[in-house]
Amino acid sequence: MSRVKKGISAHKRRGYVLERTKGFIHGRSTKFRQAKEALLHADSYAYRDRRNRKREFRALWIVRLNNALRLVNPDLSYSKFINIIKDKTELNRKMLSELAIRDEAAFAALVTELTK
Repeated sequence: MSRVKKGISAHKRRGYVLERTKGFIHGRSTKFRQAKEALLHADSYAYRDRRNRKREFRALWIVRLNNALRLVNPDLSYSKFINIIKDKTELNRKMLSELAIRDEAAFAALVTELTK
């Protein structure tokens, strides 16, 4: 069996890893072994945080809604409002949050209409 030299493919693979770790600090961007380890961690964090981003945004919308609801009606909390409008509207938390920020008057009118 003939010998296979892996120089070209190994160099290409190392170059790919070092290209992806460009901007990392210290040896993590220049030394292959450290870069490979850093990339394993970075990829696992990226995978995890793509899912966490969704829950962070939902929490942000809930906080915004609660604050906007308290400005419209101090006795009305987020949980009470969601329970009231559950079957009355197709608007989701993101839409309601954007409405509360961009058009306060329309949001106030919507809240008073839905909580009658």
